[in-house]
Amino acid sequence: MHIENLIKMANQIGQFFDADPDHALAVEEIRQHLIKFWAPQMRKQIQDYVLAGGEGIGARAKEAIETLPTPVVG
Repeated sequence: MHIENLIKMANQIGQFFDADPDHALAVEEIRQHLIKFWAPQMRKQIQDYVLAGGEGIGARAKEAIETLPTPVVG
């Protein structure tokens, strides 16, 4: 999948949880969403992008991505 699409999707998920005043809970909800609904290849791709700087990804989404377990892809 194109990284631009993953960035857009991650930001949409992050924006959904922006209304939550509990920062830690919002980050965990984003993290859980990514684990439950994104394929391991998608998670790996967005994790690699964040490791390279993660330009354009919102703060909460980026924080959630940084805490994801490394998916086994293969």
